[in-house]
Amino acid sequence: MKKQMHPDYHPVVFQDASTGKSFLTRSTVTSDRTVEWEDGSIYPLLVVDVTSDSHPFWTGAQRVMDTAGRVEKFERRYGKRKAL
Repeated sequence: MKKQMHPDYHPVVFQDASTGKSFLTRSTVTSDRTVEWEDGSIYPLLVVDVTSDSHPFWTGAQRVMDTAGRVEKFERRYGKRKAL
């Protein structure tokens, strides 16, 4: 790689804001916040809203929408459409 051309790629700790789980990976992002990791080193800390630890798809908590009863519910509320 050419020097001075690519951004600095370094270890960063990402922390899930809702669950508090953290993981160490490499990234080009920077942060003013730091955290001491399990190995005793200090790394930049990035707090994110959603990770695989809290995302409904990965946790299995996603909701399945009931589409079978929607038409019946609509017909009960507004009545059936009259035939032409």
